Amino acid sequence: MLSLFAAGAVGGALNAVAGGGSFIAFPALLFSGVAPVQANATNTLALWAGTTASGGAYRKRLDVARGVLAPLVLASIAGGVLGALLLLRTPAPTFLRVLPWLMLAAVLLFVAGDRVAGLHSGHLARSTSGGALVLACIFELLVAVYGGYFGGGLGIMNLAMLAVLGMTDIHAMNALKVVLGAVINGVATVTFIAARSIAWPQALVTTAGAVLGGFVAAHYAQRLPKSWVRAFVIFVGAAMTSYFFLRAYA
Repeated sequence: MLSLFAAGAVGGALNAVAGGGSFIAFPALLFSGVAPVQANATNTLALWAGTTASGGAYRKRLDVARGVLAPLVLASIAGGVLGALLLLRTPAPTFLRVLPWLMLAAVLLFVAGDRVAGLHSGHLARSTSGGALVLACIFELLVAVYGGYFGGGLGIMNLAMLAVLGMTDIHAMNALKVVLGAVINGVATVTFIAARSIAWPQALVTTAGAVLGGFVAAHYAQRLPKSWVRAFVIFVGAAMTSYFFLRAYA
């Protein structure tokens, strides 16, 4: 229980500052004996609560036209539900073989996060055109499906999409990233609860840690050098990816 609380706290803190919290909390749940699909669902609940707790620190930075925000939220809801349903229909052995590839993709995306998020930035205005917004919603729908299914690297994917929308203020981007991530993981969490796929004893402990870590980190941990946090996330993500490749294919 103590290790799950600590993993939740670190995961919540990482998501509030840089992303990558799933690389900590999800393996901890697996190591505690929770089944793979159930561990993923439980991890989604815990880190959703932590992300929501960190959102208050960014509330004054949210500066997005309602005509842009509403379609993106709707795409996030639809994709989050689809991804969660896809996970629930994936047999555990299949998920364990897919998992290391998902984690590898998430780690690589995290490594290239700043570069990816900077591509095509400035192309679109704050109140974007209809065609460009449709493309952004399609992108967000795909991101949300991935987030509902697994979620590692979800924040970086959303930052890339926001850069394509023309956002350049990293604090405003983080604020909207938190909103979209909370929606995706929130609807996925509701789906997992309805399907009775949450390991509740482990979920309560991990969630408590994630809420504490997310709240504290959003207010104070941004003082740490970003390079330190990113290096830690990359190291843990690479180690966990290697472990799950060995577990699935050795």
